[in-house]
Amino acid sequence: MNIQVALDRLTREKCFQILEKTAPYVDWIEVGTGVIKEYGMSIIREIRQAYPEKTIVADMKTCDAGKHEAIQAFDAGADITTVMAFSADKTITDTLEVADSRGKKVMIDLLGVSEKKRVQDLKNLGVTLVSLHIGKDMQEAGEGTGTLFDLTHGISGIETAVAGGITLDTLPGIVEKRPDTVIIGSAVTKAGDPEEAARAMKGLINK
Repeated sequence: MNIQVALDRLTREKCFQILEKTAPYVDWIEVGTGVIKEYGMSIIREIRQAYPEKTIVADMKTCDAGKHEAIQAFDAGADITTVMAFSADKTITDTLEVADSRGKKVMIDLLGVSEKKRVQDLKNLGVTLVSLHIGKDMQEAGEGTGTLFDLTHGISGIETAVAGGITLDTLPGIVEKRPDTVIIGSAVTKAGDPEEAARAMKGLINK
C-alpha cells in the first residue's frame, strides 16, 4: 500500500521543506492543484529533478482539453495525471491514449460521483486507477470517507486511491479496506512534526 503525500495550498519553499523531512516515508508525491495553479509546470519539473525515484502525481483535475493537459503534465515529469470523472468520455480517452503512448498513468478523480455505474463506465473506457475523494469543502461540512468504497466494491481490475482528511486516527479504518494508495494531506503537511507524522502513518500501514 502506497502513501501519497498531497502538497496543496503551500508555498514552493514549504513543499520542499516537507519533502525533505517526509520523503523516506512516502511513495508517491502529489503536486496539488493549488500548487500547480500558483507555480505552473515548473514546480513539477523541480520536484521530479529532486526526487527522481518517486512517483510524481500532477493533480491537474483536468475536465477538458485532455490531450493538451496530459502532455503538459507528462512533459514536466509527472508519472500520473488526474482527470475528473464528470469529464466527457472523449476527454478521458484522450488522456488515456497520451498516457499509454508514454508509459504513464491517469488517475480518475471520483469527486462528486455517487453512482457505481459511472465507475463501471470508466472501466469500460479503459480506466485502471481511480481516486475515492471527499473534497476539502465537503470535509469541512462534516462528510467522511465512510461510504466511498461502495463505488468500487465488486469492480475488479481498478486500482484505488483514497483521499479526504485522513488522519492517524482514521487511517486504521481506511487500511482495513485495502486501497492501493492512501493520500495524506494536512495530517502531514500541517503537522508540528511532518517527519514524525509521515513515519507514524507509514508504520501503521506496514503493520
